Amino acid sequence: MRKAPGAGGRRGRGGGVPELSAPPRRLQLRLLLLLLALVAGAGLYLSWGLGGGERQPRGPSGAQLSHKPRSLSSGQVKRLTALVDLRRLWSSFLKPMLIERYPGSPGNRKVRQLIVDSLGSLSAGWRVELDSFEDRTPRGIVGFANVVATLNPAARQLLVLACHYDSKYFPRDRRGRTFLGATDSAVPCAILLELVTALDSELLKAKEQGSEMTLQLLFLDGEEAFGEWSETDSLYGARHLAEHMVKVQHLPGSSQIQAMSLFVLLDLLGAHQLTIQNHFPLTASWFDRLIGIEKRLHKLGLLHSHPQEQLYFQRESVYGSVEDDHVPFLRKGVPVLHLIATPFPWVWHTMEDTEENLHPPTVENLCKILAAFLAEYLWL
Repeated sequence: MRKAPGAGGRRGRGGGVPELSAPPRRLQLRLLLLLLALVAGAGLYLSWGLGGGERQPRGPSGAQLSHKPRSLSSGQVKRLTALVDLRRLWSSFLKPMLIERYPGSPGNRKVRQLIVDSLGSLSAGWRVELDSFEDRTPRGIVGFANVVATLNPAARQLLVLACHYDSKYFPRDRRGRTFLGATDSAVPCAILLELVTALDSELLKAKEQGSEMTLQLLFLDGEEAFGEWSETDSLYGARHLAEHMVKVQHLPGSSQIQAMSLFVLLDLLGAHQLTIQNHFPLTASWFDRLIGIEKRLHKLGLLHSHPQEQLYFQRESVYGSVEDDHVPFLRKGVPVLHLIATPFPWVWHTMEDTEENLHPPTVENLCKILAAFLAEYLWL
């Protein structure tokens, strides 16, 4: 992803400045600077959350914003969160991903196969597809493959959970180390696999009951830039898949993009004392739901190393939005929740982004919060 600026915002596009009358030259200059600041501020407001002044996307349809969650009893919350198994998450999913896995590498293929095999072993019966393609990069033509897993393809609407499984390419350092990308983005991938493994029986039951809302997982390839981040050198998998899904029918009358009720992207998770903020007013109610779940699980004593009710999910957006895999979907009108640590963890894009610098209680806590969120959203 492209690093967000610090507190204080991001640049927007300015427009023309009206002609001024003829006050003294110093006052004229001050007025000109003030008008330029106001116009730039307006550009900033219009482009906020689209990464660099893109036009506003079309708004989501009414159906995409009308879904209502199901409230869970304390007993249901305790039962569902108890299904999360940190040992399984760590040993079966996370550790095998902590290898060099930039697009086209042997490690990338190995991790992709792990994802496919893990989903194929579940009783819920996922439809797993590969969106394979080639694209031109600063390192030549590279092959990419997104993993698209849908629980019930016949359901009318989709709750989408997404992450990227590739790692950024760096040469080996002087100590011979390769970049492992533990927070970026092995932990998010492991969390998604643990969620559907822990909730396997509940997801199967919902599928058999013919629920109109189902779960879709996207494991995206080629999020990272090979060189300097740009429109063409970044988000390879997300850009390709969004263009594909807008053209493919989901059910009569709707494309796969239109079937997406909510797109939840996980990235840069797993470090100690992280904070997550929401940058999208349209999905503020769902972000508030996550805040409420975090507080509730804290009060029930279900979170570890969690000293206060609201630690991770923070309403106030101090940092600018981040360009990430959600952007191609956001531009096509899909409602987005971007669950990314801001500020970025100190290990971001360094050789220190390793297992040793993760905080297991935080990983487990986030997985429990998301398990409760899934159960509420999908009526499990």
